[in-house]
Amino acid sequence: MVLVNTDYIPGKKFEMIGMVRGSMIQSVHFGKDLVNSFKTLVGGELTSYTEMMNEARAVATKRMTEDAEALGADAVINIRYASSAVMQGAAEVMAYGTAVKFVD
Repeated sequence: MVLVNTDYIPGKKFEMIGMVRGSMIQSVHFGKDLVNSFKTLVGGELTSYTEMMNEARAVATKRMTEDAEALGADAVINIRYASSAVMQGAAEVMAYGTAVKFVD
């Protein structure tokens, strides 16, 4: 499966199948959330939130890819990510793009 954030793939012709997406809502452990709240007082990277968002993006991308494979796609183009806070310490990440099938 080819995944790109452009609306073309060099050297490939394709037909569009449709939009595909994957999402995940992820949270951090309460203890880590508490530690992060103290860390905001002194500054620095909130590594547990960084890890949380990286994991959520990876799962959302996997689910989007599975959605595309179910449609018989060869690639997903124009991939984008969106995120939103669901509650304190939890966020939804969505990956979406256009599934395409290669043609000769």
